[in-house]
Amino acid sequence: MVATSISLLRHYIFYGHNNRRHCCYNISMPTMFLSTSSLSSLPPSLTSLLCMRLSPRFSFVLSTILFLLLGCQALAVTSIRVDVIRQPVSYFPAFREAPAFRNGDECPQLALSPKARINIAMTLDANYLRGTMAAILSILQHTACPESVVFHFLATRLDHNIIASIRSTFPYLDYHVYRFDSGRVRGRISRSIRQALDQPLNYARIYLADILPLDVSRVIYLDSDVIVVDDIRTLWQVDLENRVVAAPEYCHTNFSKYFTDAFWGDTSLSKTFKGRRPCYFNTGVMVMDVKGWREGGYTKTVEDWMMVQKHKRIYHLGSLPPFLLVLAGNIRPVDHRWNQHGLGGDNWEGRCRSLHPGPISLLHWSGKGKPWLRLDSRKPCTVDYLWAPYDLYQSSSRTLEE
Repeated sequence: MVATSISLLRHYIFYGHNNRRHCCYNISMPTMFLSTSSLSSLPPSLTSLLCMRLSPRFSFVLSTILFLLLGCQALAVTSIRVDVIRQPVSYFPAFREAPAFRNGDECPQLALSPKARINIAMTLDANYLRGTMAAILSILQHTACPESVVFHFLATRLDHNIIASIRSTFPYLDYHVYRFDSGRVRGRISRSIRQALDQPLNYARIYLADILPLDVSRVIYLDSDVIVVDDIRTLWQVDLENRVVAAPEYCHTNFSKYFTDAFWGDTSLSKTFKGRRPCYFNTGVMVMDVKGWREGGYTKTVEDWMMVQKHKRIYHLGSLPPFLLVLAGNIRPVDHRWNQHGLGGDNWEGRCRSLHPGPISLLHWSGKGKPWLRLDSRKPCTVDYLWAPYDLYQSSSRTLEE
């Protein structure tokens, strides 16, 4: 009896010989499920061919023969596809262990100077873990005091696989993992121009002052798609000058484009910038006065703007615009070298971009294109080769090419 639901008939035949793994070609037919009797009706000569290593052309011929032999019993056969097979891989990516990095002689002893610690906050997401690993390595490799760096990771759930990967890749890393309750923002998130910007974890930076321990008074927040090529202590030591955030500021950018006509046409909303000279800054690289943020109630102010957005669409870009509404024109500017951003291209197509002229301390693949994805697809941009040396990903799959 032929079943009525349409599926893919896939046969993976593996066998071992001298610790080598082989597989037959994957013959996939969008067809009806076939009965056992139908499959058993195959001539023995064809059955034996299924376990032979075949050329692509002959594999296609074989799949066509199978279609003719078996398809007559099905009513909805439409096509045959011969796929390249990947060996089964584990669910979680593997990473090489990073070298151990030690403090130089000029670094203060942490036991005597607890304030010498450099606190860095990042999010933990399985989809961006490869970028996070590369970012960590770059920070440790380029600072004179790697043992003074403490990482604070925020995650929507405490995934033991992720935590185990960090521990095995960086055995000597000083880090803490905190759970971020996505329920805090789920009802406040509005749809943006790119789905990745709508993820709750993208908004976790707003809540750093609520999540981090009280003894963390200052933190550097970094996105997962950055590479640091300078000593992070330079950024850490910036004078905030009584501001709650320090970041590179870009006043030549057309600031008005970050908000809709509905915002600019409503004077009750646009007057928020009165008395300020608002400039764009990227929230993927920030130095934050955690204590000042907490005491100033900035989390609530940002949330209020997010609720305005829910009722009247005033921007399109995820978590960035609320920060601009609250802080643009009132941050401590930092040298542009600390955020060479936009290397991931725009938010729609992720086209390649060149480096901006001038010195560089931090490379940032903000935008749609991520270096690890473009490198894997064998369609990298030139700047992606600057990221590659920090990639600790250890591929465990090999592709059988046609």
